[in-house]
Amino acid sequence: MFNLSQKNALVTGAASGIGYAVSETLCKAGAHVYLLDLTLESAEAAASKLRKQGYKATGFACNVANQINVNDCFAAIQKRGRIDILINNAGVSAIGDVLTCTEADMDKVYNVNVKGVFYCSQAAVKAMLSDNKGGAIVNLASIASLIGLADRFAYQMSKGAVLTMTYSLATDYIKQGIRCNCVCPARIHTPFVDNFLKNSYPGKEKEKYDELAAYQPIGRMGTPQEVANLILFLCSDESAFCTGAAYKVDGGVCARM
Repeated sequence: MFNLSQKNALVTGAASGIGYAVSETLCKAGAHVYLLDLTLESAEAAASKLRKQGYKATGFACNVANQINVNDCFAAIQKRGRIDILINNAGVSAIGDVLTCTEADMDKVYNVNVKGVFYCSQAAVKAMLSDNKGGAIVNLASIASLIGLADRFAYQMSKGAVLTMTYSLATDYIKQGIRCNCVCPARIHTPFVDNFLKNSYPGKEKEKYDELAAYQPIGRMGTPQEVANLILFLCSDESAFCTGAAYKVDGGVCARM
């Protein structure tokens, strides 16, 4: 089960956190994974770790907010083989409500989280249609796509867009064999979380971490691997009947709403 041998998978934001866990998991399932990140140095460093474990992995520099960069990157990868899987993982966040949100906050989040998913999905769909073999796209949405979160106005806007882009892609290309789903995590313990706590709550990291962990009814944050396990299923033939759906990985958050 979950065999991705002979498949080529692209993962954006792949150098750390959820992106790296997804890349490693898809590699273990047999895929050749192309790790896309903002710099070649970070992408190749992550890919090198996987190659040392005997996996097929290649790093590419890709700024998902730059359409020319995205198209060039996807074209270069397609010359090496077909694109079977795309994981739209790259994303940024911003804190604040509608009164404190700035134009710069909105632009930053929109350019990466919305335009980035658009640019990468467009390039992937073109590639998948070119040989009429279909493919699988998985978008990283959030529980912010489904419920209200305090002080996350710009971020919530962007993840709502990711959810509805997922529905649109699934609807438009179902007859061409392209499936598109999204996963909606609650808080996941990643280096991003640790850096946020260090920068925002110096000296109180443990106290704030416990507070954020307790938000999930299950009593802890999720792990990148737990998100990656679901994404593996959605990329595999075992999920062939699944498209246009949002899957929660939230430790029970949405169940209590």
